[in-house]
Amino acid sequence: MSSSLISSGPAFADLGLAAPLLRAVQEAGYSTPTPIQAQAIPLVLAGGDLLAAAQTGTGKTAGFVLPILHRLMAKPLSPKPGRPRCLILVPTRELAAQVEESVRTYGKHFPLVSMVMFGGVNINPQYKALRGRVDILVATPGRLLDHVGQKTVDLSGIEILVLDEADRMLDMGFIRDIRKVIALIPKQRQTLLFSATFSDEIRILANTLLNNPGCVEVAHRNTPSELVEQSVHLVPQAHKKEFLSHLIRHHNWQQVLVFTRTKHGANKLAEKLLKDKIPAAAIHGNKSQAARTRALAQFKDGTLQVLVATDIAARGIDIDQLPQVVNFELPNVPEDYVHRIGRTGRAGITGAAVSLVDNEELGYLKDIERLIKRAIARVVVEGFVMPEAAAPHEGLDDRRPPRPAGGRGGPNRGGQHNNRSGAPRKPAATGHSAGQPGKPARSPGAGPAPSRHTTRPTSALLGSGAAKKGRE
Repeated sequence: MSSSLISSGPAFADLGLAAPLLRAVQEAGYSTPTPIQAQAIPLVLAGGDLLAAAQTGTGKTAGFVLPILHRLMAKPLSPKPGRPRCLILVPTRELAAQVEESVRTYGKHFPLVSMVMFGGVNINPQYKALRGRVDILVATPGRLLDHVGQKTVDLSGIEILVLDEADRMLDMGFIRDIRKVIALIPKQRQTLLFSATFSDEIRILANTLLNNPGCVEVAHRNTPSELVEQSVHLVPQAHKKEFLSHLIRHHNWQQVLVFTRTKHGANKLAEKLLKDKIPAAAIHGNKSQAARTRALAQFKDGTLQVLVATDIAARGIDIDQLPQVVNFELPNVPEDYVHRIGRTGRAGITGAAVSLVDNEELGYLKDIERLIKRAIARVVVEGFVMPEAAAPHEGLDDRRPPRPAGGRGGPNRGGQHNNRSGAPRKPAATGHSAGQPGKPARSPGAGPAPSRHTTRPTSALLGSGAAKKGRE
């Protein structure tokens, strides 16, 4: 394991958390907090605002969930139905489900009630949950505002606001929705902003939302994990599908997360892999929530060998010991490369990230290397014969391909629409008690994960209803 994750820092017992929380943490298999947890938990317990940046997979979810549970139980109330005390905003459905699952895992010895709210599933369980007590609400911004408009949720009792993965919410065009939500909650509150990086946009947002915040930055800005082995294969676009099939067979990869730029490309690649007898499925904003949940569950338990995803759909995927990430196409925005490869090399476990790069993508590759301040090794794979028509890499040059219309963060960034993950509008969600025991969600803490495919189980709510398509 990485020394940064097992360094002789404080134990959870030294952070001032209540005994029921320490018990839940121990039952989840952790005794030593990660650096982000060790720094953030005391600051949140003290009641001040917080601006925190940490790489994906460093345990930041537990870094805010644990002290929030402690603070809410320190001042128990009997809230009105549908009037939560804590609001956690996240960019995607999958991340919402995983954060709420962490709330239930760590709060299972507390009588607090949590609820998750996002689109793509039957809305009726959500209506039912909002008619009862809700202490902690985890939601995507668009769906939350739908319910504000229907007057089914009351935000006037919010004591703690969390913006999780705030950088991704800005990238997805949620800034207006975030500001609408802010206008609906009390000004006297504790606000926590968590982000993978401290971009200039994040600092501007923090200046408008936070009051004299504490600041925690565990990783250097836009630095990929040192535990991820990165490599590049130079492959013409026309032969990438065949090359990927060869890589999977040549290395006997059993669990591979593959990124494509577009939804259509994800579908076509999954179809090709299936044709090559490699179990694969695609997830993106146009897939129903039921299909996305089913594919993710099969990928986590090892029955699905390859999961092909777009950037937005993959956000929030949290899999212990995911060994392999493949960039089938490089992202248009170099920061997205860091987010992608952050799916592996987590919690002290090494991983590998392979990029398939065509001549037209060399400009993007140079931008990525400039961002991470290192060259990525070019590797030749044995046993793959490039068809003669491809003229293997002759004439490769560094001419920059034109940027997509709209530029960075534009209206069609990476093939994904910025209208809340590109999903059509329809409602959904449901609720759970934080006191409900469940399979522990493995947020990255101290100690190795128990097995290759031990993962956070998907919340039971995801399979409910008719899996209607819905916006985030």
